[in-house]
Amino acid sequence: MASLFLPTTLSAASNSQTTLSFSSSLSSTPLPFRRVPVSNPRRRYSSAIQSKIREIFMPALSSTMTEGKIVSWIKSEGDVLSKGESVVVVESDKADMDVETFYDGILAAIVVGEGETAPIGAPIGLLAETEAEVAEAKAKAAKSNSPAAAAAPIPQEISNPAPAVSPPPSPPSKAVYDGPRKTVATPNAKKLAKQHKVKIESVVGTGPFGRITAADVEAAAGIKPAAEASNVASAPVTSSPPKAAAPRAVSASSPAPIPGSSIIPFTTMQSAVAKNMIESLSVPTFRVGYPVVTDALDAFYEKVKKKGVTMTAILAKAAAMALVQHPVVNSTCKDGKSFTYNSNINIAVAVAINGGLITPVLPDADKLDLYLLSQKWKELVDKARAKQLQPHEYNSGTFTLSNLGMFGVDRFDAILPPGQGAIMAVGASKPNVLADKDGFFSVKNKMLVNVTADHRIIYGADLAAFLQTFSKIVENPESLTL
Repeated sequence: MASLFLPTTLSAASNSQTTLSFSSSLSSTPLPFRRVPVSNPRRRYSSAIQSKIREIFMPALSSTMTEGKIVSWIKSEGDVLSKGESVVVVESDKADMDVETFYDGILAAIVVGEGETAPIGAPIGLLAETEAEVAEAKAKAAKSNSPAAAAAPIPQEISNPAPAVSPPPSPPSKAVYDGPRKTVATPNAKKLAKQHKVKIESVVGTGPFGRITAADVEAAAGIKPAAEASNVASAPVTSSPPKAAAPRAVSASSPAPIPGSSIIPFTTMQSAVAKNMIESLSVPTFRVGYPVVTDALDAFYEKVKKKGVTMTAILAKAAAMALVQHPVVNSTCKDGKSFTYNSNINIAVAVAINGGLITPVLPDADKLDLYLLSQKWKELVDKARAKQLQPHEYNSGTFTLSNLGMFGVDRFDAILPPGQGAIMAVGASKPNVLADKDGFFSVKNKMLVNVTADHRIIYGADLAAFLQTFSKIVENPESLTL
């Protein structure tokens, strides 16, 4: 469960009030008093009303999540909510999670509908405290979603074509700070504000419900948008009519679509997988392969599978026992300047689910009994396919195992997940003709294991020693039940 129902305004008590200045009571002659006028009483009244309307924000359900998708609203507009009650189901980059409320109230308006996405921290709904605020909340939601409100700042930027005439002090005039308020900004806006040393609390947002966007920060810093700058720079150079330049720009940006093809946007999970794969390209990796004889493993599996033990659990247990003897393979490097020896051996196992890939984690796999490990693995797989995994159940792995042997794949290379030191790719066990030291031939089952590792912290000799230990454990699997 997650909860992101936070108040968006402050109490009216923080506003200025009428004050009187009196003379001392010992004076015989009464002195005139001075009345300090109230600044903007309308604002004072509106803040008191707004304090009863709370925004429902898009929660951050994982450390890698930048936006969320509304799977379904459990409650409808007008429903009365109780504290701790589930309101909406949000799809993160790995799972679907219920979001509950910390407040009693009425779901006055739904800002982001089912199937739509919103960045972290953006309002997705409005919670009213009483029936009297429901109409005001609906009007507020309709005003923020109206195309006129979204398009209002655009003419203001375009109507200033001569930056040399108007001095830079114009952006600060836009960023007027009218008292303490809740600052809501997109992640990109926060990054730009830090980069250009702009106080994000003083920037007035033009997004929904005053959310600060990247364009607002650029305007406050006096930076002209890239698209506008490129248009101004290219205008005096190009003498040909704009109709001739349009087809050229389209052909340069992307090739023409193939007739009959369809474009399908990434799901939230696919976007997260793509982001992780791109991030992994920045890590210098290398690969080491090793053949493992599996006759004893196959016989052991036939004996224990009747008790519910899976091959995945056997391989995870064998890998965990080998990592105990080679802790450097279980280490991680995240900043490029140091590395961490992980005290826990958490084996993440890649699982293909509908529309993506996820890696449920078997925590402390070296300490769990093989039968308990198999039971735990079955529970994780069921939760993964139902998209009900909690963040700690898929993002706490220290070593990853990927097994395609059940599909008949004899060998493959796996991509190193970000934040881990190594990943093992296991192929299928197949009969091979082998010769012993005396020159006699025999047929034995053998599988190929390839390990991809971070070369900043793990070297070839480390992987070779680890794979030798892993092979000895697999060739003598009875030790897995001790």
